[in-house]
Amino acid sequence: MLFACFYAVTKSKVNKKLREVVNKFEEDLAEREKKKDTPDCDITIFGYMTEWLEKTKQNIQISTYESYHGIIYGKIQRCFEKHRDITVGSMKPKDIENFYDYLYAGRVCSNTVIHYHAILHKAFKQAFKDELITANPFDRIDRPKKNKFHGENYSEEELLTLLNVSKSELIYSAIMLAGGLGLRRSEALGIRWSRIDWEKKTVLLDTKMVEYKENGVVTVKPVEEMKNKSSRRTLPIPEPIIEMIQEELAKQNLYKKMFRNSYNHENDDYVCVNQLGEFIKPSYVSNRFNEVLKKYGLRHIRFHDLRHTFASILIGKDVPLINVSN
Repeated sequence: MLFACFYAVTKSKVNKKLREVVNKFEEDLAEREKKKDTPDCDITIFGYMTEWLEKTKQNIQISTYESYHGIIYGKIQRCFEKHRDITVGSMKPKDIENFYDYLYAGRVCSNTVIHYHAILHKAFKQAFKDELITANPFDRIDRPKKNKFHGENYSEEELLTLLNVSKSELIYSAIMLAGGLGLRRSEALGIRWSRIDWEKKTVLLDTKMVEYKENGVVTVKPVEEMKNKSSRRTLPIPEPIIEMIQEELAKQNLYKKMFRNSYNHENDDYVCVNQLGEFIKPSYVSNRFNEVLKKYGLRHIRFHDLRHTFASILIGKDVPLINVSN
């Protein structure tokens, strides 16, 4: 009797579970059939990308928006407006590969093509979520391969030479912070006096400087949103760099006295400003850096390579790799 009751209960549970599975299968099948009967989305690629960009605008930084805008209204528009027969619903992997061939033919590097791929993949992922398409065609092609790039590092002696010859340059503070603390360009330009703890000899990185073009006007703006969570960090400042930063503070105070009412005190909290207290454009830093190297006959490296130079010097001094990465 006991086993009979147990069997009846178990059979009831099995039947219930079976019905749930069958019902789910029938619902999924009906949904698939419904999608088969739904006509392909006939929005042009460029038309959809412009709509997607405006919807995405509120969730991304203004500099990212401007970057996306340039890409969409640039080569994406020029290519797909010539092929308006290719729509969001009819886009095939072969169409995507043809677009990448179009980019390569225009002498675009692989890393840039990867950027296009990421943006388009993201936009079509949203189209799939919005049920404009039944599958994302970008899931069916391989991501373009990245170019292997080997940066150049300076030796400690070369870095010291660079710091000595560039002291009179407007970008000296950015060079000093990038090479002396291993910072990215945007991080160096975003360093703030209020984030420096002079007693502990540390600095908090929580602000970056971004440059973007809006309505044809180039804007430089500090943003308290770092590249990723690990980018917001506190770093120790070596004694020689502390002294250099203090020299920059004294120089900045001198400019305030010299230019008085012409000085922009709204940016008083920032280390990297010009003689009138205005922000320094990130693009200017990179361009002027190349000019400084040529001017003093120094070996060519990118500004970003100063960050790698810092890491290389630490590793050469047997600093553990985990500490270097932090």
